[in-house]
Amino acid sequence: MAVVRSAPLLFVLALSAAPYQCAKEPDPSRRMEDEPSDAVYRLAERFKTEGNTAARASTLRFIIERYPTSRHAKLAAAELAEMGQPVPAPPAD
Repeated sequence: MAVVRSAPLLFVLALSAAPYQCAKEPDPSRRMEDEPSDAVYRLAERFKTEGNTAARASTLRFIIERYPTSRHAKLAAAELAEMGQPVPAPPAD
């Protein structure tokens, strides 16, 4: 009988804790899946390792144009500038 009476209380407590469990941004180091910009940036890094400057520059421009709000867009712009390549403006909303 005591279990039946405490069930609503447990339900309310569980619901009140839910916002605290989901409110923060996920830790990027604990993500289970890559974002598309992650894969494209890794491709640009691979071109850098291979010495393929043209392919790297093209890939970095693609990141800026296709994923302007990604965490790699600013890195890509800085790397293009460092390479002496033109940096495209992010698309207007």
